[in-house]
Amino acid sequence: MVYTIVVHLQALPEAVDKIKEKLIEAASIYRQDKETIDWIVMQDPKDDTKFCIVERYEQESSQQYHLGNPYWKTFDPYVVPLLAKPMDLTRWEEM
Repeated sequence: MVYTIVVHLQALPEAVDKIKEKLIEAASIYRQDKETIDWIVMQDPKDDTKFCIVERYEQESSQQYHLGNPYWKTFDPYVVPLLAKPMDLTRWEEM
């Protein structure tokens, strides 16, 4: 079973570079979390303010390692003020 979270973000135009750098940094850290299959970041090729994160975990409970990572406590406080609108998040389990 695989637990997947897809997050869509839209940066303020003046914050695109900051968001991009933070997401690249976050991916390199979160990929190392226990039971994380992958943490993928993509930028929209038509609108550089839009980003998508695909988080894949072995199971839903695997999020505990992600949320317990000390880096997680710094992520939202940095990113949220740089967004044009709230993050859009979808979760599901795959068989």
